[in-house]
Amino acid sequence: MPDANPNDAAHAADLAELLGHVHTSWDNERRALARQLHDSLGSSLTALTMHLGLLTAKLPEDKALRDRAAQMKNLLYTIIENNRGTQHNLWNDKLEFLGIRVAFGEAVTQFGEQHQLTARASLPDDEPVAPREFGVVLLYALEEGLRNVAAHAGATEVDVIVDDNEDEIMLTVKDNGKGIAAGAADSGAGSGRFGLRLLRERVLHLGGTITVAAHPDGGTALTVVLPKPAAA
Repeated sequence: MPDANPNDAAHAADLAELLGHVHTSWDNERRALARQLHDSLGSSLTALTMHLGLLTAKLPEDKALRDRAAQMKNLLYTIIENNRGTQHNLWNDKLEFLGIRVAFGEAVTQFGEQHQLTARASLPDDEPVAPREFGVVLLYALEEGLRNVAAHAGATEVDVIVDDNEDEIMLTVKDNGKGIAAGAADSGAGSGRFGLRLLRERVLHLGGTITVAAHPDGGTALTVVLPKPAAA
């Protein structure tokens, strides 16, 4: 068996470092764009809503005018909600400002309501202490896991578990669906061809591990483990 080529190992390390930089830059750009949408477009839409309310109060008792004003108000509310949804898809600011417990808890609750299934979240009593990029990657893992449950599992129940200790933080997304096909995790099946593969690279960049496997009780479990950096 030929010896491993040290150039191959160096190339792999360089590629992993480059991918880590790309992911970090991508996260920062999404975060900046979400804030821009909130600060500029969001503020402008709120101001327009206030001005429209003042104008509506001054309108004469003309049904056609008031119906048109009501239509404009509904349109503005629709644009505001779409803007909020876009901001959320770009960057979940609840993770940054309120922490993992709130962001994950709300994401699981909303998923259950949207897909009409039982969704449970088991979270630490205290907010996990971990670098910001850990929370970002774990949230990405949660969203990827839930997308796969909705798209492929045919499940009626999903459990999201976050375990936190001094050495590592672990996320598990488990469903009671039909289970994962052999080789599906390695092939990147899921939300698009590269969903799980991209997640795997992000986890590996932080020194963690990811497994997607059939659960002994049925269904599929996605598990991400991130080791915490040693205290300085």
